[in-house]
Amino acid sequence: MELRHLRYFSVLAEELHFGRAARRLAMSQPPLSVAIRQLEDSVGARLFERNSKEVRLTPAGEALRVSARRVLLQAEEAATEARDVATGSAGRLRIGFVGAMLYRGLPPALRAFQARHPAVRITLSELNSGVQIAELLHDRLDLGFVHTSRMPAELQHRLLLSEPFVACLPAGHALARKRVLAPADLRAQPFVLFSREASPDYHERILSICADAGFSPEVRHEVRHWLAVVSLVSQGMGVALVPQAMRHSALRGAVFRPLDRAVAQSEAYGVWRAGPVNVLVERLLEGVAQSLAANATQ
Repeated sequence: MELRHLRYFSVLAEELHFGRAARRLAMSQPPLSVAIRQLEDSVGARLFERNSKEVRLTPAGEALRVSARRVLLQAEEAATEARDVATGSAGRLRIGFVGAMLYRGLPPALRAFQARHPAVRITLSELNSGVQIAELLHDRLDLGFVHTSRMPAELQHRLLLSEPFVACLPAGHALARKRVLAPADLRAQPFVLFSREASPDYHERILSICADAGFSPEVRHEVRHWLAVVSLVSQGMGVALVPQAMRHSALRGAVFRPLDRAVAQSEAYGVWRAGPVNVLVERLLEGVAQSLAANATQ
């Protein structure tokens, strides 16, 4: 049974006249008669009673008429959905992100994208970089926002943002009176550090900044989210080096000071599976890149 046979059958079931049905289908009558016979052979039952005066549906034809209409409607809906996904006007995006993206401009980028694509369903999952890469490889995410460029060949990535690290201090700390800090100013301070397990790249980057300044930090606390780092600092639990975007976290009790020299940068990447172009991923990436660039200048 072919979809075209059902379409021919449905038109003939409405017209109950081979000539009129053939004209609606923009075909001649003999091929229509052949197609109906083929459908009857496939079904194993006569669908029409026909004589020189009339064409009538048999009971089997009446039963098929309802089902055929439903199948044709489903086929049309499937084609429409596929077309909408291909053009980016509908579909689904499963997005992973590291917590710092909340302060880099990801939320306004998502709001703008959703306003332009109201039929696209977006789901968000906050995950560290390593977990996002694993989820992408298992096709459980469509797009991730991560802190690392080290990833398998099955994935593609794009640098979205490179920003400096800044010192994060308790508001009442003596060093908070300075407008600019040297990394070495933090030498004797207890550190709150981003966990190596959560992000090896960030952990190593912060340690390298300290090493370049001639000291190894006294790590008192390790946490898995940048907001937790800033929160502990705001409560006087230590100092930290954090991405510049974290100054937007606005946690009372924490202050941020720039460093007096260029150090390793905090980087944000968009990452997705290699393969056929996903229009929705491309459009969202472009919007996020613009939002992150605008946010970095504020």
